[in-house]
Amino acid sequence: MARIVGVDVPNDKVAWVALTYIHGIGKKSSFDILGAVGVAPNRRVKDLTDEEIARITTEIEKNYVVEGNLRRQIQQNIGRLKEIACYRGIRHRRGLPVRGQRTRTNARTRKGPRKTVAGKKSVKELR
Repeated sequence: MARIVGVDVPNDKVAWVALTYIHGIGKKSSFDILGAVGVAPNRRVKDLTDEEIARITTEIEKNYVVEGNLRRQIQQNIGRLKEIACYRGIRHRRGLPVRGQRTRTNARTRKGPRKTVAGKKSVKELR
């Protein structure tokens, strides 16, 4: 396995797909990086030379925020929103959807599994 920016990318994959295994690099960024370095996107990672892998690594380090730094930056941004108590920060605090989705139904990913609340007892049951 080739190691690029601290991530083991699979040898059997095509170069542009293998680069997407790095957090913060998607399809577009992957093609841009390979184009800037001068490597064909359809070459397999196992066919790349050490020099080409080094060029890819330096290109990523120079122009992209990836992996740990990106995760840290995202967490700091969320922390800042929580600290200033803006609407988005409050939604993050409460674990609710942040981007305007409905919450009456279909918010299970953010809210977690259902917590059943006991129904109201009628007057007849109390006697």
